[in-house]
Amino acid sequence: MEILLYLGGILFMLVGLGVSIGLHEVGHLVPAKLFGVRVGQYMIGFGPRLWSKRFGETEYGFKALPVGGFISMSGMYPPSAHTGPATGMFATLVQDARVANDETIAEGAEDRVFYRLPVYKRIIVMLGGPVMNLILAILLFTLMASGIGIQQASTTVSAVSECVVPAEVTQDACTADDPVAPAAQAGFQPGDTLVSLGGKAITTFAEASQIIQDSPGRTLDVVVRRDGQEIPLTLTPVAAERGEVDTNGRPVLDKGGSPSHTASATRASPRSTSTPVSRSAPVRNSPCSRSAA
Repeated sequence: MEILLYLGGILFMLVGLGVSIGLHEVGHLVPAKLFGVRVGQYMIGFGPRLWSKRFGETEYGFKALPVGGFISMSGMYPPSAHTGPATGMFATLVQDARVANDETIAEGAEDRVFYRLPVYKRIIVMLGGPVMNLILAILLFTLMASGIGIQQASTTVSAVSECVVPAEVTQDACTADDPVAPAAQAGFQPGDTLVSLGGKAITTFAEASQIIQDSPGRTLDVVVRRDGQEIPLTLTPVAAERGEVDTNGRPVLDKGGSPSHTASATRASPRSTSTPVSRSAPVRNSPCSRSAA
């Protein structure tokens, strides 16, 4: 199953890359055709041709290597008959490019060439691809923000950890020997929204987190909003070890190479991860193995 998921990920990436390339080239193709330029080919990929079909004067197709794409516009620059011989160290390359360019100018369509367009139209054709990529990026980020979510904190509880476990333990479920988490013992429920903590009104998760970290072993009066009603609870935070991390988020190791821990952190309330900006659903909290709430 893992191999299938891996292969599926690669296939998804290739399809996504092909779609991005195809839309980029459409950004060039559409304005070129609107301005009357003859477009001989529209291809996604490079190398051997896998499939192609001609519609009108344009051949559309796919090639073996999905690492780019191109459209072949007639007369990107003046034909070699109108220019002098190429000189310099790149003369051969220049001459080959001129020959290839001459082949794109069809007989009877000498006026439907790119180089004859006004400058502003040429700029529009050339910018069409990048603009299409920009539109695609805006669309994807909008879908991600509204459908998947972005990292942000919330005062609304999505889940409550049932037990307290040491920081170095990686278990996914609580055992009978694990102490009950303070939030579960206090009666927190998914969907609760913090109103006040320790007599202080709460508007952000950072405020609640700071009060809890400063109150290990102290009993705090808590008010939560549940189903439209304010419910009083009593919470007693406990101090719990957690792994230290550096500014890059990597674990800090001691001299023996083991993870370093600090007991200054207080575990009492759930921690949020992310929530879609377009949803009102509660934020997901830390799993049991990471939170003592």
